[in-house]
Amino acid sequence: MNLSGFVRGKERQNRDLAIIETILRDRRVFFGEIRDGIGLGEKMRAMLISSAVFLALYGAVMGSSHSLWQTLSSAFKLPLLFLATLLICAPTLYFFNVLFGSNQSLTQNIALILTAITVTAVLLLAMAPITLFFLLTTSQYQFFKLLNVGVFIIAGVSGVVFLAQGMRIVTSNDDVEGARARRWVLWLWMIVYAFVGSQLAWTIRPFVGAPSIEFELFRQLGGNFYTNIFASLGEVLGFFIVQ
Repeated sequence: MNLSGFVRGKERQNRDLAIIETILRDRRVFFGEIRDGIGLGEKMRAMLISSAVFLALYGAVMGSSHSLWQTLSSAFKLPLLFLATLLICAPTLYFFNVLFGSNQSLTQNIALILTAITVTAVLLLAMAPITLFFLLTTSQYQFFKLLNVGVFIIAGVSGVVFLAQGMRIVTSNDDVEGARARRWVLWLWMIVYAFVGSQLAWTIRPFVGAPSIEFELFRQLGGNFYTNIFASLGEVLGFFIVQ
């Protein structure tokens, strides 16, 4: 029983990882199956597990610039950030799509968003060696923080492109009336998603951890993500010093 359970567990892990290759190589087939409602539960479970593992690994790389506790904290908080943002924003996309004539279910919408998150997580993991390289070769905290922001922008934009492609395929059987409105809704929703995600990241920070500050699981609220990034950019460029 134990051996057979182990074998089944390994087979399930292999299927979870195989879904990544399916998304990247056969995206039209994958999105077509989401449109037809084929295996949504299995796909969502595999994407959720894979993206959580990949995000945790990248979070660990981010936190390793500070301490072991920060490494463990960031490995936990980064998947939490993406999952919480998904839960907050998914109903908005679903109801606005329904309002403008979409026939897709909430489960199909969540599967689409999970696809974008999975692609983002894969690219983050792919760029982890670059982040680790700069971690080992530079000691400037503000530069390392901005480097991670840039990595997230690249990975996030790629995920957004996948989401837009998937939405076009999944809604190809919907009524053409309202199709243009649904496209605008999608892009506006992506902006909202980015704002919610960035504010939530600011709320549950730190992910990197300032070297001059002892480990904190959370920091006091104050300021916002965008002013902090502007201040970090100013210090890297030599305009002023961030306290």
